[in-house]
Amino acid sequence: MTSAPRPTTDLSAADARRIALRAQGFLGAPDRRGGVRGVLRHLGAVQLDTISVLARSHELIPYARLGAVPRKTVEDAYWTSAPVGASPARPHAFEYWSHAACILPVEEWPHFAFRRRAYRARPHWNHDLPDGTYDQVIKQLHTEGPLTSTELGGAKRTSEWWDWSGAKVAVERALMYGEVVCVERRGWKRVYDLAERAIPQDLLHDELDDTECLRRLVALAGQSLGVGTRADIADYHRLKGEQVDAVIADSGLVPVTVEGWSKPAWADPAALATPPRGRHRTTLLSPFDSLVWERARTERIFGFTHRLEAYVPKPKRIHGYFAMPVLAGGRLVGRVDPAREGRTLVAKQVTLDDAKAVPSVAQALVEAASWVDCTDVRVERVDAPELRAPLARELVRLLA
Repeated sequence: MTSAPRPTTDLSAADARRIALRAQGFLGAPDRRGGVRGVLRHLGAVQLDTISVLARSHELIPYARLGAVPRKTVEDAYWTSAPVGASPARPHAFEYWSHAACILPVEEWPHFAFRRRAYRARPHWNHDLPDGTYDQVIKQLHTEGPLTSTELGGAKRTSEWWDWSGAKVAVERALMYGEVVCVERRGWKRVYDLAERAIPQDLLHDELDDTECLRRLVALAGQSLGVGTRADIADYHRLKGEQVDAVIADSGLVPVTVEGWSKPAWADPAALATPPRGRHRTTLLSPFDSLVWERARTERIFGFTHRLEAYVPKPKRIHGYFAMPVLAGGRLVGRVDPAREGRTLVAKQVTLDDAKAVPSVAQALVEAASWVDCTDVRVERVDAPELRAPLARELVRLLA
């Protein structure tokens, strides 16, 4: 790690927390004019995941910031090209590997050239690719237009999730290389198209060298985080620490110290220029929300240990399959593991910091229930039994 310049600004822990909340869209009035696309551009990346409990994670991200945006509106905002009637259509977003599989603003296509080059240069050992399959997939897309993996010949050879067909291996490899792109999903299936046809011509290039790509992504990460350590900034788009070191001095971010943080930090100068003020959001958060992506950062800023337990054996789970942190008053005050039964939102397990969290957790549950067209909320288990009755009374009051 390279030595950082001497910090010129000292932030309290509370200042850093508020800066992070504002940078992530949870403090101050939401930009409703920008809508879902504004949230995407503000965050720089929205993670995708197969799990759907209340909704899929990429739907939960704008909901948490904007409130009850209709789910179809969310999907249309990501995947509908614009302007309507224009030729050729210009997509708003594309899907690629960032923090994980993420929806990214289409204007960031050039800045992932470094990753496309890296994928092209490395061997692929996870799946065998039959001779001629790659060229056949490219030819089929060229001839037939955008297709799903099923339309290309099938996604899997057997029922096992990992047993990809040759066509699926080929098209995913082409996606990594940048020859193919996903700018749409249909019923959760990726729709693949040739990048030369789907990406606007002014963006369709790999002309930026690695340094310029990394400088842009480090700057974007700093803006989306507000303030962060080297590890925080690297994690946002899954860069290596040495890649951050190589460009951070020229990224526009400024070194700061943060009370209680043992590592050097950098901040977005625009975030430092205006004190963060405004109304805090009260909401359930997806476990894949970028506010809580990095576990060490979440513990450092909020004193909250966050772990997705969906892949933990059921007997070893502590907070539940899809425990969603509850944000209120700029703090993480509890967790809810939700499910749906008809038009009832079921809180299978609720964890509360203390009695003061009860009104906020009840509000978050009722608002989420309304968003997914549920008319009732049922609580099955509260980790602190003495808080079960107060939570039930508050839910009854809000649902009345």
